[in-house]
Amino acid sequence: MKTAVPRYYHLDVDVTPERVGQVSRILAAHLRYWDLDNLVEPVCRGAELLLKAIDEHATDKFTSIEMWWNGQHLITAVGDNDRDLRPDQDLRGCLEHLAAMSDGWGCCATDTGSKVIWFSQRARSGERVPLVPTAPVPGVREVLQVPREEPVVGVLEDAR
Repeated sequence: MKTAVPRYYHLDVDVTPERVGQVSRILAAHLRYWDLDNLVEPVCRGAELLLKAIDEHATDKFTSIEMWWNGQHLITAVGDNDRDLRPDQDLRGCLEHLAAMSDGWGCCATDTGSKVIWFSQRARSGERVPLVPTAPVPGVREVLQVPREEPVVGVLEDAR
């Protein structure tokens, strides 16, 4: 079983309908590289929901996407720079879907007036492999004896 190594990925993108699918494939590739295949579908679906909502409602389409893996949780955050986009009004349907499909989610404002919407998925790092009992290593008393040098008298006498 692999040990969980903290991971981080950041992507800046101008959201367009064509880019939504590209970003989804990029996120899926990183999750597979991190051995998180079981999170590909829910994370990509959540990111697609947010990106499509931003494309539909936002005037500033520049978006940052970040993923953090800490060994137990994968947190995906999408930040936009549109100050006029209101999550409680414009993104209500998107946030309802995120709440239903994720273990946790939230929205927070930044110092610059933009907002970050995040959601988390809980998972293990890699699949558990059942332990197979191994044979014990021989103790000091059970060590095999080293062969001693023995005279080869019979072979030399036959050769004469």
